[in-house]
This record gives sequence, C-alpha cells and structure tokens, in this order.
Amino acid sequence: MPNMKLFKSKNTKIEVKIRKPLFARGFRYRLHNRDLPGKPDLYFPKYHAVIFVHGCFWHGHDNCPISHIPRNNASYWMQKIIKNKERDCRDQKIISAKGLRILIIWECAIKRKDIDFVDFIDYIDEWLKGGVQSTEMSANEPMPIFKFTV
Repeated sequence: MPNMKLFKSKNTKIEVKIRKPLFARGFRYRLHNRDLPGKPDLYFPKYHAVIFVHGCFWHGHDNCPISHIPRNNASYWMQKIIKNKERDCRDQKIISAKGLRILIIWECAIKRKDIDFVDFIDYIDEWLKGGVQSTEMSANEPMPIFKFTV
C-alpha cells in the first residue's frame, strides 16, 4: 500500500495555472475551504461557486487517456479510485444542496494541445459572473461544449 502523503494534493501545477489568471482578473477566492465537503480547490463566496480541479487518475475520469489503473496492485487502486468517485459524488450533492454552483475542471482539459487557454479562462470568468449552473470541463468534448454534473 503506497504512502498517500507522498502525493501532492494541494497547489498542484494545474490548480495554480488556473488560479493565477483568475486572481489577476480580480476574482478573490478561498483555497481548500475546510467548511465545505471535499475541500474545493477554489471557493468564491461572492459568486456562490466552487471549482474542483480534478486529476484524471485520482478521480477516475471515465474514457480518459490519462486515467488508467496501474498493473501493480490493481485491486487496491481500483478500490481507491471507486471510493474517490463515490466521495466526490456525495460531496458535490452536499455542496449543491447548500446553493453553491460547482465547476469541475479535469486535468485532461488543461493539458489539451488544441486549447486556447485565454478562452478557457474567459469561460470560467463568464461562468462565475453569469450564474450558469454546475458544469464539467473535460477533454472528452470539444471546446466550448461542457457537460453538466450533479
């Protein structure tokens, strides 16, 4: 069983890549708010919204080339990822019931070669200000089409 403390869960490169331009645009947020289930990566009280930046492997992103079960200790990893997905779903339902909107940004969406990152940040900006319901950004769909969650 691996020592999970060795894996970085906060302030990842992808999370910081999203945070910096939003802060530069004047958005203020709380990081990893312990008062909310799942400790969302970004919490925007003014906009009643949270953003989760999900790693495709850790959160079991379906039909994603980044997400795969390692061959070594496969049963452990499969159970771990299933539990993560169940916890994510439960946490999102609780957050949604509190009247907060949820944006899930998958790692693969950020790593896409065809993405215009300014457009990506523009979409997040519009989502925060516009009151659009909960959304999921993924490489499984072409930009700017997004799936709704919860």
